[in-house]
Amino acid sequence: MPVKRILVVDDSPTERFFLSDLLTKHGYEVLQADSGEAGVAKAKAEKPDLLVMDVVMPGLNGYQATRMLTRDEATKNIPIILCTTKGQETDKIWGMRQGATDYLVKPVDPVKLLQRIAAIP
Repeated sequence: MPVKRILVVDDSPTERFFLSDLLTKHGYEVLQADSGEAGVAKAKAEKPDLLVMDVVMPGLNGYQATRMLTRDEATKNIPIILCTTKGQETDKIWGMRQGATDYLVKPVDPVKLLQRIAAIP
């Protein structure tokens, strides 16, 4: 089933706007959450086809939120792309170990993000 509904989870209003605008212009329905806690709650309530999640957020960070979602029976099959400023190889390895499907470093290349989304089965 192709990705149609995407939940963007980022504490930065600027990043949420950039990602939402990009995705909407390419035909995706976009939901938003401004924190890890709100992202987890919205993912459970709305069951989007994909999450695009920041890592560095106050409270529940993206790694913790990813781990919670991928270990929950109701949300474990929702793919998660982590989009973050944390660009070290160890950060990427840790993100993937938490259950992320993919990992992109900010600033996000719009073409690369759209290609990664299109590649999700």
